[in-house]
Amino acid sequence: MKKVVVGLSGGVDSSVAAYLLKEQGYEVIGLFMKNWHDDSVTISEECPWLEDSNDALIVAEKLGIPFQTVDLSVEYKERIVDYMFREYELGRTPNPDVLCNREIKFDVFLKIALQLGADFVATGHYCRKGTITNDDGSETYQLLSGADDNKDQSYFLCQLSQEQLSKTLFPIGELQKPEVRKIAAANDLITADKKDSQGLCFIGKVRLPEFLQQKLKPKKGVIVEVPSDVNHYNRTKEIFDSKEEELAYTAEKPVYHIEDGKVVGEHQGAHYFTKGQRKGLDVGGTKEPLFVIETDVSENVIYTGQGKNHPGLYRNTLFVTDDELHWVRPDLALNVDGTMKVMARIRYRQALEKATLYKVNGGLYVDFENKQSAITEGQFVAWYVDEELVGSGVIS
Repeated sequence: MKKVVVGLSGGVDSSVAAYLLKEQGYEVIGLFMKNWHDDSVTISEECPWLEDSNDALIVAEKLGIPFQTVDLSVEYKERIVDYMFREYELGRTPNPDVLCNREIKFDVFLKIALQLGADFVATGHYCRKGTITNDDGSETYQLLSGADDNKDQSYFLCQLSQEQLSKTLFPIGELQKPEVRKIAAANDLITADKKDSQGLCFIGKVRLPEFLQQKLKPKKGVIVEVPSDVNHYNRTKEIFDSKEEELAYTAEKPVYHIEDGKVVGEHQGAHYFTKGQRKGLDVGGTKEPLFVIETDVSENVIYTGQGKNHPGLYRNTLFVTDDELHWVRPDLALNVDGTMKVMARIRYRQALEKATLYKVNGGLYVDFENKQSAITEGQFVAWYVDEELVGSGVIS
């Protein structure tokens, strides 16, 4: 009998994943990850993990499976929280959920599961795994989007490797969310009607500015409003000597100076803000709401523009360096000068958009057919061929 360790989070998805695996004849062990108890950085007055671990225990007892809690808070702080602070300090916007999957659930947690003698780990993610048998008998694993378009979570797993996928099961990937709740209710699982968790992976609710302010000190600076007709590239160029030169141009970040606009307010630190952000600026009196179009952490200036259609928010192209480039399917990786037509997204829940990948020395350009709003450094871009997520990278 194959042994599976399920990451029981105290939510309905992982509860039903454990139930389904038991029904399929696996020997199932429930493991709850405790990832946070650093009192120096308060998350919220509530302690969500206590309630969650209790619910996970009740589900395990109901299913008649062994249950234990593992404390991964040291690794979580080092690999996720400290990384987040470093990235925000540099003016980038990290995605802790993607990192949490790569560094914690499918690395530290997976290793613990294998030490317990498990053949696989399983999670309650809405995605699917495919297997291709090669001519030599070896297997290549596919990361496929979840059957429920509204809940597809493949994006959060965009950094997984073949090795990690080989040891992973996604029992609810073929189901719709309402079906999952129905299974939980039919089997009298306490999590059947529990709301989906919000906030950081395994931490629970967190108000990001307050969270960041506990480590990144406030630093007063100005908010500048830039008119929509400012040429933020400071040059016009229509003719390019090569496709790479054109891509480098369209991928270039806009550069603003205080004299490009007018000072309309103050902020407590450019590193608390991210591109495309609207809330928290506290500037009134404009015809349309202000959006952050760029942050300059070295000069501590936030540049804003009126309305979500401000041209400063839009670009066609982004770049991923070789260091930050990851192929879930290494057999499909592009060589220099190689291109690939894909569908891509730059954030979770964004509709997939047509794009072309161009591999160059030092990295890879992702060139979208349509301009994208708020391409944000530090976030992940993921690209798909049909329903398969084949690669990803950190936007630089």
